[in-house]
Amino acid sequence: MRVAELISFTGYQLQEKLLSRELTAQEVVEGLFANIEEVEPIVRAYLLLDREGAVRKAQEVDARLKKGEKLGPLAGIPVAVKDNICTNGLRTTCASRILENFIPPYDAHVIERLKEADAIIIGKTNLDEFAMGSSTENSAFKLTRNPWDPKRIPGGSSGGSAAAVAAGTAFIALGSDTGGSVRQPAALCGVTGLKPTYGRVSRYGLVAFGSSLDQIGTITRDVRDSALLLQIIAGRDSRDSTSADVPLPDYLKELEKPVKGLRLGLPREYFMEGLNDEVRKAVEEAVKVYEGLGLSVKEISLPHTPYAVAVYYIIATAEASSNLARYDGVRYGHRTPGAQNIIEMYSCTRAEGFGREVKRRIMLGTYALSSGYYEAYYLKASKVRNLIRQDFSRAFETVDFILCPTSPTPAFKLGERLANPMEMYLCDIYTIPANLAGIPGISIPCGFTKENLPIGLQLMARHFEEAGLLKVARAYERETEWHLRRPV
Repeated sequence: MRVAELISFTGYQLQEKLLSRELTAQEVVEGLFANIEEVEPIVRAYLLLDREGAVRKAQEVDARLKKGEKLGPLAGIPVAVKDNICTNGLRTTCASRILENFIPPYDAHVIERLKEADAIIIGKTNLDEFAMGSSTENSAFKLTRNPWDPKRIPGGSSGGSAAAVAAGTAFIALGSDTGGSVRQPAALCGVTGLKPTYGRVSRYGLVAFGSSLDQIGTITRDVRDSALLLQIIAGRDSRDSTSADVPLPDYLKELEKPVKGLRLGLPREYFMEGLNDEVRKAVEEAVKVYEGLGLSVKEISLPHTPYAVAVYYIIATAEASSNLARYDGVRYGHRTPGAQNIIEMYSCTRAEGFGREVKRRIMLGTYALSSGYYEAYYLKASKVRNLIRQDFSRAFETVDFILCPTSPTPAFKLGERLANPMEMYLCDIYTIPANLAGIPGISIPCGFTKENLPIGLQLMARHFEEAGLLKVARAYERETEWHLRRPV
């Protein structure tokens, strides 16, 4: 089978080919790495590739298939992993100099689940340092490019995972979403990105950024693959105190159920100034598709949306300041050589190890938590966060799902917003509220601009309603072909 044909498959289709013996897992891995060799110098999605480990696992899967042994639901499917998720024996850097040579002695919960499902982990993908960014330009090691236009950003912070899936150098991938870091790059790269409810997927082994906001999510080519991957990684984990003990639906079984009669809400605050005209038009066309499927659509209000970015950049930076205090040069990670005393060692280690954006957020967060400012900033932001949660609770009394753009604009050019942090922060204005409220959200492709840049449609649901969210997303996907388009 030609490489071009092989990399066109979704994970679900690939699984069918493997089980029917049309392909072997080793052929899949070799074909994928052939494409990586050709495409990776342009896209630059990976920080680490484990070809030897991937081939070894593929051979194991093939041998077990030949013997007729029962295999896991992801058997033989190559998976890329964002490089802030711990992998035993594989370097995990968070795209930061301070963790440049860190090799975890354990697997994250989601990695354990992938291995139990017989998935093949092929490598670690690039990100904004410590997941702090919206463009993957803050990585200490390389600049990832958008497969649709290498002069543009892939989004962030899970830009490496989204770019790899879009470019055909991964079939499915894991990312993390603190303020939109799965959904926004998925939208800008023309793939599907799911952020589950906070607590649906264990954070054990995810390197912490904002502990009350972080959630591991999926990046795939279509909704079916999102359902397949979520089924594997979701569920209670006693090692994460925020992991929720709630029933886990059969996401694939629910996926094709009818959606007629469901109610969609369009938040007026998401369709105001700052929204690109082509993005607006694509989302409005998507609304018509849903109306044609028998869903009712009404305008709703989420009145505290204008405060979401400010609230997020107080809460997230405060939590980052606390979480990143552990990188002190004492226990693990980078340590400056030749320091004369402990104060010099601390300050030089952190100055050398952290990049500019990470330093900026640590300083903002430390200020917000400092004596005399805690009540004025962090406490007030926490109160407004509760108001944002209440906005969603009230909205879901009258609608079943909320529909809006994922990003206000298509992918912008590399370097275009680096000098203006506020402009960069506003990239996530439509995704941040779901993190603050802890609800699930998904981005699916819904169109392209005149410059052939992908546009993403975001859907949000009540807490732990991923089954319904995937079902509604899949209904749109069945009626359109945007998710089938691939960059050249």
